[in-house]
Amino acid sequence: MSTIPRVSSAIAGEPAHFGSVLAHQPAIAESFFALYGRFWGSDVLAARIKEVARMRNARVTECGFCRNVRFDKAVAEGLGEEVVDDITDGYETSDKLTDTEKAVLKFTDALIHDPELLTGGAKAALQRHLTPAQIAELGLGVTLFLALAKALITMGLEPEVMDRTVLPTPAVLEAAE
Repeated sequence: MSTIPRVSSAIAGEPAHFGSVLAHQPAIAESFFALYGRFWGSDVLAARIKEVARMRNARVTECGFCRNVRFDKAVAEGLGEEVVDDITDGYETSDKLTDTEKAVLKFTDALIHDPELLTGGAKAALQRHLTPAQIAELGLGVTLFLALAKALITMGLEPEVMDRTVLPTPAVLEAAE
């Protein structure tokens, strides 16, 4: 993956990173961050479940930034590194992932790779563990994760090296009155 930015920073004197590159289109960036914050702020689906799907996307897309960031709300809900370490190919046999998390990972793989992965037992498992509203939210989330990872990779905005980092869970920022 390229770590050489393909788009310059829109902020004078600041190196290119996701926020400084999106500053070229502030209205679109604001809308994206509002959507991402609203997604993470929704309690329809637990943050831990969202983060499990995000980690699978990070592993599949090989996004260095995404692989190394954890959101604090998911960590507080018990998503530790021993669980994240099992979000690899072969997750189906993990004894650390719950049945719900395995169904979420199969759904994530279907969205990323091939919808045919979500047939028969996989579809039944997903519907057994999640409500239609949760499945819809998960689908939108995986779409956001995939788009964000691809944008970081394609624009060369992945870090050369990055330590594991726990960040505040994205949230909708209230406009100043």
